[in-house]
Amino acid sequence: MGGSPPCASCKLLRRRCAKDCIFAPFFPPDEPHKFAIVHKVFGASNVSKMLQELPFQHRADAVSSLVYEANARIRDPVYGCIGAIFYLQNQVKQLKLQLAVAHSEISCLQMQQRSFPFANRPFDVDGTDEFSLQPSLTPGIAESTSHSSYSNALEEHLKIETLWT
Repeated sequence: MGGSPPCASCKLLRRRCAKDCIFAPFFPPDEPHKFAIVHKVFGASNVSKMLQELPFQHRADAVSSLVYEANARIRDPVYGCIGAIFYLQNQVKQLKLQLAVAHSEISCLQMQQRSFPFANRPFDVDGTDEFSLQPSLTPGIAESTSHSSYSNALEEHLKIETLWT
């Protein structure tokens, strides 16, 4: 034979790899798993038809997408890569909610700091701090301030979230 080894698709399909083989540029002989999974999910004939309809410069991206989708279909036969997308979108929503909660907690702490600037001030070095006798936030005030700010921030975030979904 003396030529180059057959591409992964021709090797798997047990056929002679022609010089103009549509699969050869995208399924090299050293990556047989790529074509095997694409062939298992889509079939060689369908992949060949898809690639022939595309301009050459777009075929590599198409093959990459087919490999990705085929891997996703093997992992999740029902949803494929859409299942992964939904999972990631759900994670983004959860992280946005956590971020909104963190921002509201920061706002509450900043408001408390502005309202009672000397509440948590440490003693002076000589032990005489004129502000040390100031009462710190009473639990009722701290809880109601924190809860109302938190609730307002959470309500605002949920309003924005429902507008986007």
